[in-house]
Amino acid sequence: MKGDYQELVDEISALLAVPATLENRDFGLIAFAHDSGSEFDETTLDPVRTRSILTRKSTPAVRAWFEGFGIARATGPVRIPAAPDAGVYRDRICLPVRHRGIVLGYVWLLDATPGPTEEQLAAAMEVTARIGTLLADEERAGSDLSREFRAVLTAEGGWQYDMAVSALRAALGGAEADGLHAVVCVTPWTEADAPSSRSLPGTAALCTLRWDAGMHPVAGTTAGAAWAGQPGGRPGAAARRGAAGEVEGAGADAPAVAADRRSASAVALPADDAPDTYALAVLIRLRSADALSPVLTAADRLRDSAAAAAGRAAAGVAVPRRGLAELNTAWLEATSAARTAQAQPRLGPVAQWADIGPYRMLTALPTDTAHDPAVRELLDLSHAELARTAEMFLDCAGQASRTAAALGIHRQTLYYRLSRVEQLTGLDLAEGEDRLLLHMALKAARL
Repeated sequence: MKGDYQELVDEISALLAVPATLENRDFGLIAFAHDSGSEFDETTLDPVRTRSILTRKSTPAVRAWFEGFGIARATGPVRIPAAPDAGVYRDRICLPVRHRGIVLGYVWLLDATPGPTEEQLAAAMEVTARIGTLLADEERAGSDLSREFRAVLTAEGGWQYDMAVSALRAALGGAEADGLHAVVCVTPWTEADAPSSRSLPGTAALCTLRWDAGMHPVAGTTAGAAWAGQPGGRPGAAARRGAAGEVEGAGADAPAVAADRRSASAVALPADDAPDTYALAVLIRLRSADALSPVLTAADRLRDSAAAAAGRAAAGVAVPRRGLAELNTAWLEATSAARTAQAQPRLGPVAQWADIGPYRMLTALPTDTAHDPAVRELLDLSHAELARTAEMFLDCAGQASRTAAALGIHRQTLYYRLSRVEQLTGLDLAEGEDRLLLHMALKAARL
């Protein structure tokens, strides 16, 4: 398919005797051609064009600037004047690529004097129609893969899961389906649609899934069922919280404590008119389990895109696996790592499941049982400093001098705070099991 695009762009470049660039409707680079009949001209590589070729995408500002000329609505060539302040040093001609009235991409040409004739541009538009057919076919194939991938991740198990895996395997093709893959979760993803796989080298499939406001998979998904403790269940209300759940001024390592922790009944599902929140699931091909750079690069790029739209985002990466049989487990790992990256900035913004330590267990717990009643009062916002002190004390293996130094307080202040923690929780910090319960509860509160 890629060769077909290149041949068509080469054809346009030769027809008009100018360099040509093909991008999808999201301004992701597909193919570039330089007119072989002329010498290379460095002036054709202004900052916008250079960035598009080197990074295979354009910035949102550049995209908005070009779309301001009506290219998304145009049915014929659009001439765009140079704008040095925007990094566009040369006039351009945009040829919209459409299929059945829908714009699927753009062919970009550098305009010059005298420039292409109307007859030449008409001939080039005929080539863009063929490009549009290819893009439409590719988009349909991508939609099919997204549907099958989503079906696997939302299947409840048993024969339904097995059938979904078989359908995805058939859509991918045997050889590709049996290869080594890694699953990535990016959240929050603000759009219902997944991006084009063309912009992510090595991507086998991607899709979006709904998540609730507390950063948990919505009921009915594989991950949602696991966190709820029963197939198809919804995560417990006591564990749900909004983005405002972090304690302001408590420091980066303070537990994320929500005001609604005071009462489990105070937490409700997102309102019907609240904006939908999604997670993006990506299945990426790998050549070696020891060479994770393709998946980490893709995860970081997608997280950057999500953060640009949502203000803050995280990504999680599962352990690589061969074949598709354990995609449900891989998705759980990826979502657990993403939730951890959101909760623990020092582990993010892109976290691998293999590196998240105790959160591998904490994220697997049913959410209603992850928050023990013994620590409910400590997790009230009014005791945020005490909770932070207790967590630091336990992180420092109960060593008072290390804890006091890390918090910047006197040891006597530390001892007083720890005595208050014992009073609020009824736990004895000299007992190992009590320490374990408190430590787990404080870490779980971040989730």
